[in-house]
Amino acid sequence: MKEKLLQYLACPKCGGDILLAYASKYDGKEIIEADLTCKKCEREYKVLRGIPRFAALDKIEKDKAETAENFGWQWTNFTQKDDKYAEQFLGWLQPVKPEFFEGKIVLEGGCGKGRHTSLAADWGAKEVIGIDLSAAVETAFQATKHLENVHIVQADIFKLPLKKVFDYAFSVGVLHHTPDPKKAFTSLAGKVKKGGHISAWVYGEENNSWIINYVNPIREGFTSKMGQPALFQLSKLPTVGVFLASKLLYRPLNKAAKPVAERLFYNDYLNHIGTFGWREQHNIVFDHLVAPTAFYISKTDFEKWWEEISAEDVEIIWHNQNSWCGFGKIE
Repeated sequence: MKEKLLQYLACPKCGGDILLAYASKYDGKEIIEADLTCKKCEREYKVLRGIPRFAALDKIEKDKAETAENFGWQWTNFTQKDDKYAEQFLGWLQPVKPEFFEGKIVLEGGCGKGRHTSLAADWGAKEVIGIDLSAAVETAFQATKHLENVHIVQADIFKLPLKKVFDYAFSVGVLHHTPDPKKAFTSLAGKVKKGGHISAWVYGEENNSWIINYVNPIREGFTSKMGQPALFQLSKLPTVGVFLASKLLYRPLNKAAKPVAERLFYNDYLNHIGTFGWREQHNIVFDHLVAPTAFYISKTDFEKWWEEISAEDVEIIWHNQNSWCGFGKIE
């Protein structure tokens, strides 16, 4: 934890300022082990292995803990990097461009292994604070600790230990895995100051009935309850089918005969993931099978989220024919 992070922290219980009570271990500018305290209610929090800890999995609701545990394993094992991450990230953030980050204080709701945190920092953000409930914070911290403008915090998105100071907040692929996606979105938006912006990317209900009706029951009843190492191996089987179809059918046909390719099942998405190699496609398949909770949001419901936070200049974009990108201004 870099000491300058303290100016952005607030007690998740009472909203009081967070102070550094005692630091026992440093690594350069990083505080590795320390005690934090709330100036107002005097609650105490820890910094462990460089990460401020405002949530413990053994003290939160069961559904949140299960999701955090499963995704934590994923992001501490799928630690690869891909040069296509930036393009993918911008697809989820439409219509945001890299220059939008310049000089902004940015909050990431669900940072996973820190791949988007790093991109936001590289694109000129003044500060980027990535929060995650899972053990993925360990990977994210190691991946970003060399960046002066990045901070990783372990926290519950429903009880954010942060002040309302952010110019921009974003969450991609996280809200729909929480017990209450709209409430999680509202919590994130609540930390954006007036005139700031927020982006969210969620699974769409439209065009995903085959997943809802056939894949979800398998995920809910079987694969999400498996041990993650066993699922890691099992998920290679469907990955073979996805990999071969995307590489040998969807990508070539989209290049050679786009009008014909557009008639293929799930063309936009499978053509898109065909740009990735085996490891990333395995990660994608594993991701769809590991989550205990997954919601698919209709456009109508997604639009209501933005209405309820009174956002202005809202843009909602249909992405890869299977998901929704949202962007708006907080007033």
